[in-house]
Amino acid sequence: MSSIRSSLAGARGLGSAKSGTGHFWAQRVSAIALVPLTLWFVACLASQFGASYSSVTNWLSSPFQASLLAIYLAAIFYHSQLGLQTIIEDYVHMEAAKIGALISLQLINILLAVSAIVSVLMILVGAA
Repeated sequence: MSSIRSSLAGARGLGSAKSGTGHFWAQRVSAIALVPLTLWFVACLASQFGASYSSVTNWLSSPFQASLLAIYLAAIFYHSQLGLQTIIEDYVHMEAAKIGALISLQLINILLAVSAIVSVLMILVGAA
């Protein structure tokens, strides 16, 4: 059977890593999920414009609102992870720098996502 990869690329193991399609679809699905969530978030921000801190925390103390905000935050950080990973993989050519940047990116995204979601949960349970 004929292959479009050169024999040298085949010997080196270069070519498709078989993960590009999954990454592509994950990015598209998270983007689609973010559309209604972003519209909800913007509407909520507009409704809380000029409100006091206690009014906003009372609004966020609703399990429904807190759940949607936690889902929104998780989707935002997941989508940003996917997009920034693609940029690093495409434009950073030194392998050591690429691996370091990808690990740093993942750790920072996880840290920020967990911090944001824990903050929402603290407001939900009244600890803030």
